[in-house]
Amino acid sequence: MKRKASEDILKWYHMPNRQPLIIKGARQVGKTWIMKDFVAQQSLPFVYINFEDEKTLQDLFIQDFDLQRILERISLQKNVEITPDTVLLFDEIQEAPHGITVLKYFAEKLPQQPVVAAGSLLGIAMHSNDSFPVGKVDFMEVLPMDFEEYLWAAGESGLSMAIKEKKWPLITSLKEKLTRLLRTYYYIGGMPKVVANFMKDGDFSAARRIQEALLASYENDFSKHAPASLVPRLRLVWHSLVSQLARENKKFLYGLVKTGARAREYEMALEWLEDAGVIYRVYRTKSGEFPLKAYLDPGAFKVFLMDIGLLGAMCGITPQTVVDRSDLLGSFKGALAEQYVLQQLRPMKDTLIYYWSAEASDGEIDFLLQQAGKVVPIEVKAEENLRAKSLRVFSQKYAIAMALRFSMADYREQDWMTNIPLYGVQGAFSRE
Repeated sequence: MKRKASEDILKWYHMPNRQPLIIKGARQVGKTWIMKDFVAQQSLPFVYINFEDEKTLQDLFIQDFDLQRILERISLQKNVEITPDTVLLFDEIQEAPHGITVLKYFAEKLPQQPVVAAGSLLGIAMHSNDSFPVGKVDFMEVLPMDFEEYLWAAGESGLSMAIKEKKWPLITSLKEKLTRLLRTYYYIGGMPKVVANFMKDGDFSAARRIQEALLASYENDFSKHAPASLVPRLRLVWHSLVSQLARENKKFLYGLVKTGARAREYEMALEWLEDAGVIYRVYRTKSGEFPLKAYLDPGAFKVFLMDIGLLGAMCGITPQTVVDRSDLLGSFKGALAEQYVLQQLRPMKDTLIYYWSAEASDGEIDFLLQQAGKVVPIEVKAEENLRAKSLRVFSQKYAIAMALRFSMADYREQDWMTNIPLYGVQGAFSRE
């Protein structure tokens, strides 16, 4: 499969002053595949160590941080010669005590040695490590596949290119096909294993079984890796996500987690899930003025799941209700559409994502982006409803040059707003 992260890791490799690379991302988003594909595509010599499986190497960094000793032991253990060009791939590095700390010594004493480290729940391990190599590592995040990557996997690179090149009349003529692909993506989502299996056999039921297994593995991580006192709250927050997103106003409510719940009781649970990469918070900003972060409201936020396919699995959505456009979904179509759009926005470089709501009214902007020194308001519609009162009011109030609305309607430009079909989100931000 083709992944955008493969381009990112290649750019890192060719950086003149590269440092050891830490690949962040939730379990099963494709971190291991990307590491191995990178060295294979570039025909680079490498050594791969999975510290979760290879327990005899888990004590590799305990004795000291003598890099000569470390490399010598790896060489003998793996029966491979290690040269300055050999790429060291450290997978599940959090399972090796001081594994993250040793990256500092590679950066300082052996900067020419390419080192890539990855691991499940690495965000949590990084926070719990008291010797984190600040300023001595580079970072890369791997996310579930976006719709463009899904089109690549489906063998529809031509459609992807048409969207990227903003060929809107051509795209409109292919609306039926693109809509079917989009709705299938709503169900399958972007977890690589789910996508790969579905592309092989087209079996929706098999895809759902994999999704359910992934969700079960995330819940198992609660008990395995979180403090015992935090586990019950993690489960309560986790199981409230569907009801949180089902609301028209998707601001996270602690009362939906548990009656009478307060922020201070569940903030640590939210942070843990966020560090694990399985949720993403979008914070409210009180103003549409630049810079948006200056007007951040830390007490108001929306919580999204990492992947739209997993969201559907959590609430038992069937392929018929999504792919065949059943009306059974009702207002939850809006939740799926917002989750989808966020999943397309998150991989964008140098972009901050917020939402805006008025202080004393029901006006709200679904997403507010800060990128390239400007503010971009976005409204999301699940179908072809083209009313955009809040978007117009907001744009007038803050003198926004161009607002965006994503819906199932065809591409259309107005003097103050552009409507872009949901399957064309990537085209909205690609350069001409």
